[in-house]
Amino acid sequence: MNKERICGLPNIWLSHFAERQECGGCQYPIVYRIIFEVIEEMGIVGETVVVGGAACGAGILLNTPTDTVMPNHGQCIDVATGIKRASPESIVLVFGGDGDVAAIGAGAFLNAAGRAEKFTQLMLNNGHYAMTGGQLAPTSIMGQITSTTPEGRNPSLGYPINMAELAAAIKGVAFSARGAVNNIKNFHQTKSYLKRALQKQMDGVGFSFLEILSACPTGWHMSPLESLKWMEGQMIPQFPLGEFKNVDQL
Repeated sequence: MNKERICGLPNIWLSHFAERQECGGCQYPIVYRIIFEVIEEMGIVGETVVVGGAACGAGILLNTPTDTVMPNHGQCIDVATGIKRASPESIVLVFGGDGDVAAIGAGAFLNAAGRAEKFTQLMLNNGHYAMTGGQLAPTSIMGQITSTTPEGRNPSLGYPINMAELAAAIKGVAFSARGAVNNIKNFHQTKSYLKRALQKQMDGVGFSFLEILSACPTGWHMSPLESLKWMEGQMIPQFPLGEFKNVDQL
């Protein structure tokens, strides 16, 4: 590794990573790296605005070399809409968790997708509300133990929402995919998905969405290795990886 630069970025960003301590085994920093590599490889560092909510994903706002905005929880999509309409030449990337997008921000998500807003929504799915105590989330899988479902999620508490498939069914969505970062193969595939999502925005086609499965060993009460095995055996079967929509014209 070049000691002066990582992903082409000055090593000052390494110091930010060192200062920003995530929980052991958290995969958010891996996703940060994907974002940094992609925006550099696509040559859009100076044009990109990252909008991140006040939750676990807020860490990216401390690290990214782009312009950043941190709205209140659940309001990232609304703020991104305003930024993109006021500055249509900007590349707007919204970074949020499943709570920020599938719960408190669900209404904003559906309407932005329906309006074919020309920005990219990236949603990290760790299957619970990690920042606020590990409660049941719209993405918690059946049988999953959370702080509010100590015996596991059951049908009386509803069923998990597959956001990538939901997005694909909306007319205004140009791209929808789901990736993961639990191994190197999925890392590179997820990176390619983000490039395609941003390209749809740059081409002015429509709303683009990328869901990324992200391990949370602390919230899942597992070791980092156990969390990877659980993701492979339990989470990916519920949330299959792949591209669900990719169109050049709505």
